[in-house]
Amino acid sequence: MWRLNKVCHKSSRPDPVQLRLKRREQEKVLRQARRDKQLFSKRLLQSEDDEHNTEEEDVVSLFHHLQKCGPEKEAPLKDLRKALRHPPAQTTFIKLENSMHLLVGLLTGSNAECRLLAVRCLHELSHSPHSSVSSACLPASSYLLTYLSGQSTMFTELCLYTLGNLCPENDAVKEKLVSQGIIPALANCLETHMHNLALVEAVGFTLSQLLQGTNAAEKIAPIVLASRLPLLLCAVLSPDPQFGLAPAIECAWSLHYLIGSVPLECSALLPHEALSKCSSLLVSIGGTAAEEKKDEGLELLVWPLLRCVGNLLSSCPMERLIAEVDVRLPAALCALLNIYLKTQPALAREAAWALNNLTAHSTDSCSALLTLNLVPGLIQLLPFSHGINTMILRVLANVAHKKKESCDQLVQLGLLSALCGTLKMADTEMVVLSLEVLFILIDGNSQAAEDFVKQGGLLIIEALQFNSEGELRRRALYLLEHKLCHLH
Repeated sequence: MWRLNKVCHKSSRPDPVQLRLKRREQEKVLRQARRDKQLFSKRLLQSEDDEHNTEEEDVVSLFHHLQKCGPEKEAPLKDLRKALRHPPAQTTFIKLENSMHLLVGLLTGSNAECRLLAVRCLHELSHSPHSSVSSACLPASSYLLTYLSGQSTMFTELCLYTLGNLCPENDAVKEKLVSQGIIPALANCLETHMHNLALVEAVGFTLSQLLQGTNAAEKIAPIVLASRLPLLLCAVLSPDPQFGLAPAIECAWSLHYLIGSVPLECSALLPHEALSKCSSLLVSIGGTAAEEKKDEGLELLVWPLLRCVGNLLSSCPMERLIAEVDVRLPAALCALLNIYLKTQPALAREAAWALNNLTAHSTDSCSALLTLNLVPGLIQLLPFSHGINTMILRVLANVAHKKKESCDQLVQLGLLSALCGTLKMADTEMVVLSLEVLFILIDGNSQAAEDFVKQGGLLIIEALQFNSEGELRRRALYLLEHKLCHLH
């Protein structure tokens, strides 16, 4: 089972569609890092003048000025926010006496403009690469959580991304946030703003940050499972044709981290239709991915969906499998496998892995591969590497194992000939699996042994008796003595 143990916004006037496109482009590298290396990613919400002034200012002077000036603090706060964009300034600021006390005071004051600027300063600090800065921001966390129930969408979004940025690589911060009630606060926020996709995305991001890390499986995931969040995540798990994929991507990653954290409790998600929702969404994507594969965000949704489905399949009781899984899922997984085979082989392997888990548990899915004539395409993938061929061979073994009639069909479709090729491979795992599949085929089809010998298979098995790998030698000898002895 698989386990897995920054954004641009402008506050007014600019075209939101253009902003969203720009945001997606800036996120691309960060998302790829999180996908490939399982890293946290931080996000930075920007305002209109951010691109026009990047000069670093003296954060100490600005802090003292804020302390001494009267109620008109907006201008120095704007300058402070710009100064806090630079990592050295961030570490300098948190070392100043009463610096955080000043920001918290402004955050909770009566001046709405100062509150917004104060949360922007905190947001800049939360983006710091230094974990000490995250810890220093904790005095403000309870207020950020309180403001999640506020009326201002922009303010709520800033609070969400600030909280999400505080989580990475700092278990103490996460534990503090959990004790302060971040999980019910996120649930309330998501439930209240289910139709505001920008906030749905922000909640998904913050939750995915919270569910990663060494202690998340033990201390955080069970609390999330017991909350309304799993039900709400499943409810919003669908791409929006106008807003795009981002909300669904974030919610899918959150589900994945949740499922991967507590594999033995995956069944708790089944009443929320997590498996049904994810499999149906994969079917939808599999049917259109050939045309849309140039959409750079699409694979970012496919990754977590495949992992959610693969893990949930292993926990789904047999009696619920028919009801939970879309009957078109085998074909969709094969389609995704072929679409990403050459461009993203690791993602193709994820599709094959999910297909393996599906066929291991479902006789109907095995039959569907034969009925829909999908097996010839799978056989053609056996020469591929990147672990794809071993997973495909496991899928074919599942098909052969379910029914003896399936063995006849697999032989007719040319699997014996393909095994003659895979048995010569240098990959030990591939050869072992090939011997297992060969044994199942011969055991289920009386004619298969003769056909295999006619295709030159006997010489290959005899050669494996002298392989340096003991497991290979034993399996080859067993085949010769028990299944091929009369043809030897």
